Amino acid sequence: MTWNATQYDNNFAYVSAYGRGVVHLLAPSAGERVLDLGCGTGDLAVEIAASGARVHGVDGDAEMIRTALAKHGQGDGAPTFAVADAHTFRVDEPFDAVFSNAALHWMTRPDDVIARVYAALRPGGRFVAEFGAHRNVAALIDGLRAAAAEVAPGVPVELPWYFPSTAEYATRLEAAGFEVHTAHWFARPTPLSPGDTAADWWRMFGASVLAPFPEESRPALLARTDALLRDRLADADGRWFADYARLRFTAVRPQPEGPGVR
Repeated sequence: MTWNATQYDNNFAYVSAYGRGVVHLLAPSAGERVLDLGCGTGDLAVEIAASGARVHGVDGDAEMIRTALAKHGQGDGAPTFAVADAHTFRVDEPFDAVFSNAALHWMTRPDDVIARVYAALRPGGRFVAEFGAHRNVAALIDGLRAAAAEVAPGVPVELPWYFPSTAEYATRLEAAGFEVHTAHWFARPTPLSPGDTAADWWRMFGASVLAPFPEESRPALLARTDALLRDRLADADGRWFADYARLRFTAVRPQPEGPGVR
């Protein structure tokens, strides 16, 4: 996935806005070292740093990191940022917490990511995140698939996301050695920016899904997607919503047991 960071900030800033609840769950404190995994353009990294925590943000997209650096700088107390692949990243010294918002569902080898997060945490460190879960954007996907069957039959709709159930992801965390303290699935219908429709959502978040379709067929494909979804995802005033479903969790890397502890 290659991102348009400017459009992301201008039209999809709600992604970071909803992430403030995850920052509250993280409850960062002064002096802690926090890794923001999939930091995007860095807005939540800055909010975490306001607590006095030392924050390092990483993202797999170079444009997102360039934008984060341009927006937030590298002054005293400011987060640092770097390009890194969440499946393979390494850290020089352990962190007190790993934070992630709206990013883990882009990481399609979840066990690799969880293993790297575990290795990045000190014993007692916490992993706090929210991401797309089972049934996330199900209507948006159904609409595009139905439109594709009409407009471009035979072209596959291949999705780039991992949307697990609560039980599945908790099992993966526990298999990696984490203690799962909280895990909560919830639906969160989310209004799009005024004037945006399902087509705009697909252009931003589904570029790789649209890529196999002949370029000349894409306007008709997206127009048909909007027509099929208008009654499901737009209100009486014409405001569109994305049918998000999220998983929010806290997991902890356990402290080693002391001598004689059972």
